[in-house]
Parts: sequence; structure tokens; C-alpha cells
Amino acid sequence: MRTDPSDTGGLFVTRRPGTRPIQYREPPRRGDRRQRRRDELIAAGLLGLMALVNLSFWGPLPLGCLWLGGRTQYLTDSIFGGLAVAFGAMIAGLLVGLMIQKRLDYAWILVRRAAGHDQREGMIGRIFMICCMIGVPIFGFWFIFLSGANMSGLSVNNFLGS
Repeated sequence: MRTDPSDTGGLFVTRRPGTRPIQYREPPRRGDRRQRRRDELIAAGLLGLMALVNLSFWGPLPLGCLWLGGRTQYLTDSIFGGLAVAFGAMIAGLLVGLMIQKRLDYAWILVRRAAGHDQREGMIGRIFMICCMIGVPIFGFWFIFLSGANMSGLSVNNFLGS
């Protein structure tokens, strides 16, 4: 009796169409030790590239969008135009970045399988969480102490004695 959800295609009693486990005519040929090691190095590189793309959401992408919005405001003398361009560029940049990350995640899964691991799900959620844990404190430190922002009329520099 098969009760494993991956065998039955979910929590259904019968199998859904197209969810049958893969049956090979002959078992897939496994690579030698060097090939598997090379695949693991490629997987690590893809993971690093995913982290780099995700970390760019916290620094280079917002700065580039602010620069683009500032240039638009300068050229058109319209604050609304500058804000619209900055927000539009930010949304477009985030969507393109997420599309890139999703494709890298699929490639990572395939390379991990080629390296001999039973990889069924990707790392995109974990990478995003780790990058948020890195990006939020750095951004918060910059915003509070380095940006010169005033909060409700209080300056952080007054508290620091500067």
C-alpha cells in the first residue's frame, strides 16, 4: 500500500494524472567522483550567485533606482515624474531579479541531482531569509546612524554628542 504523498501525488487516495514516480528503463548512469565533485562546486557557485542577486536587492538596486529617479526629476523638473520612475524601476528590478533567482534555483536543483543528491526543493526561500537577516540590520544601522535622518525632530547626532 502506497501512502507516501510523493508516490500518490498528494494526500489523495488515488494518483493524480502525471504524478507517477519516474521509472527508468535502466538506472541513470552515475558520474565518477571527479564529476560529482565538479557538480557540487558548480552548485556552490550557483548558490553564491543567488545570494549575490538577493543581496543586490538591499543596496545596488535601490541606489540605482534612486539615482534614476533623481535624474528624471532633474531633467523634467517634476517630483512626481522622478518618484514614478524610481518606483517603477524598483518594481521592475525586483521582478527581474526574482525571475533570475528562480531560474538559478532550478539550475541548482538539477546540478545537485547530477552530483548524486536527492534534491527535491530549492534554496530560494532560505537564501532570501538569510539575506534579509544580513540586509535589515545593515540597512537599519546605515539609516539610523549614517544617513543623517531625523526622527520626529530628534537627531541621532544630538544623542551621540556630535
